[in-house]
Amino acid sequence: MNLKNKIDFAIVFSVKNANPNGDPLNGNRPRIDYDGFGEITDVCLKRKIRNRLQDGGHAIFVQSDENKIDGMPSLKARAESEEYGLGRDAFNRNHTNPEKAAKLACKKWLDVRTFGQLFAFKNEAKDGVSIPIRGPVSIQSAFSVEPVTITSTQITKSVSGEGDGTKKSSDTMGMKHRVDKAIYVTFGSMNPQLSERTGFNNEDAKVIKSVLPKLFEGDASSARPEGSMAVKKVIWWQHNSKSGQYSSAKVHQTLQVAVDGSFDEDILKTALQGLEPEIIDGF
Repeated sequence: MNLKNKIDFAIVFSVKNANPNGDPLNGNRPRIDYDGFGEITDVCLKRKIRNRLQDGGHAIFVQSDENKIDGMPSLKARAESEEYGLGRDAFNRNHTNPEKAAKLACKKWLDVRTFGQLFAFKNEAKDGVSIPIRGPVSIQSAFSVEPVTITSTQITKSVSGEGDGTKKSSDTMGMKHRVDKAIYVTFGSMNPQLSERTGFNNEDAKVIKSVLPKLFEGDASSARPEGSMAVKKVIWWQHNSKSGQYSSAKVHQTLQVAVDGSFDEDILKTALQGLEPEIIDGF
């Protein structure tokens, strides 16, 4: 059964002495907007959701190189794999029409029926295939509640990377950047109308809901030490109909987060008549 009711959600999380989302076009410094507010892209957040779903044993199509478990070198190889995908015939118009291929992909991979996917592959005949799937779950970029302070540190090395060790190489190795301390907020929505096309259902929504509080667990790196990023609260609004009682914009605007990550739960629960949110603590 497809998703019955519209759902809106928000995630409030903290960053302390970490680089939550480096910008490769700016020396990998933490992303900020023109007003100095910290930013984490929606693509980055979806990546973390996919990783947590994959940790839970769910079939994921867009696996990152460091987390892939099937050894497939590309998305095309995974899609056409007989063992891990749908087989080559599924993406050959002479054997399978695009609509059927889309349904098979949504049934196979949770992230495809959640976020959607564009299957654009060339084949031996060089006519290719393009199958767009629009997912019912959308998530916005996260922004800090106040402008962030970024600290940059020059790092050095104490050993020679090359040579026979008789000549000492330059100590300078590069730069590391971090956000000292900040609270970020992101919003998302689940659309029942779009779920009818992908097969995303109430059980899938529960799975997504279960991984959001532990979004940054197992996500440690040199730039993001374990515990430096943590979900404080997940706010979950479940409407009583497919179209929803209120627009997502109006729902999201009811959440006013302070610089320490707190908000008035009583005001939030009474802000919109007939739509009381569930407030979930982070792990």
